[in-house]
Amino acid sequence: MQVFRGFHHAALAPACALTIGNFDGVHRGHQAMLALLRNEAQHRGMPSAVMTFEPHPRDFFAAQAGKPELAPARIATLRDKLSELERCGIDQVVVLPFDRRLAGLTPDEFIDQVLVNGLHARYVLVGDDFRFGAKRAGDYDFLDAAGGQRGFDVARMLSYEVHGTRVSSSVVRDALEAGDMPKAAALLGRPYSISGHVIHGQKLGRDLGCRTMNVRFGHQKPATRGIFVVRTHGLAPQPLDGVASLGVRPTVEDAGRVLLEVHCFDWPSNLGIEGGYGKIVRVELLHKLRDEARYDGLEALQAAIQQDISDAKAFFQAQGRQTTRDRI
Repeated sequence: MQVFRGFHHAALAPACALTIGNFDGVHRGHQAMLALLRNEAQHRGMPSAVMTFEPHPRDFFAAQAGKPELAPARIATLRDKLSELERCGIDQVVVLPFDRRLAGLTPDEFIDQVLVNGLHARYVLVGDDFRFGAKRAGDYDFLDAAGGQRGFDVARMLSYEVHGTRVSSSVVRDALEAGDMPKAAALLGRPYSISGHVIHGQKLGRDLGCRTMNVRFGHQKPATRGIFVVRTHGLAPQPLDGVASLGVRPTVEDAGRVLLEVHCFDWPSNLGIEGGYGKIVRVELLHKLRDEARYDGLEALQAAIQQDISDAKAFFQAQGRQTTRDRI
């Protein structure tokens, strides 16, 4: 999959089948749309393309209004979004910076400058609630009429439901905020996960008797926080069970940065103490144990960590017993 920042690139395809959206989480509704896009692209003999935005348009408008609290909680980082789009078989992704210039384009200007001259779209697939252009003045009917005039086809996909629930990023955010990881997994079609490079931290876990690895979450408002039972991919041939904290670590740091701190029960001996740094890992958050908390000191924090480890191991043991019963 090719990824482009903006559309001023010679390597962009001269024609494409395109869909547009934020695709936060790339949930099952997104996946159904992307499957339809790929099918249309194949029939038309052109690559499938996704146009997405960074920052999220609602992040931009919240900042413009001086009300950052209005920005949506983020399900996925850009890295994870792109990874899932690639898994869905998309050929090209164009990441547009959502800024004042883009926000100010009229619907006609957006169609001419972005869709036609920028991305060379010959087929455009949108969702049933799609709006575009300054003040969200453009809608599906406007786009469809413009397509007839400018030589591209337009299609609309209706909502996608799972067990009677319309799947959307907002519904996924609600499940994650509630700590309902099984529901989030059902909506996403996979366990909720976060990936990234293992970075150096304060190495405080070594003093607490619980070595951890750190992965930075690139947004200040993750869709979920707390202590989780996790499974880590990318350090060993088999995934590693563990426990993790996702949040701002209020007991030991005041910086406010969001980190995923992961403790693997069985650290691969071949990695050594420093062998994890720089590796790209993917951490599945399987079950929420509790909310993040502030403790009076490191001794209280250490006791809480040991309890979390015990609870996480009990979760995996229970899962193992359930799997055995299912096989029987």
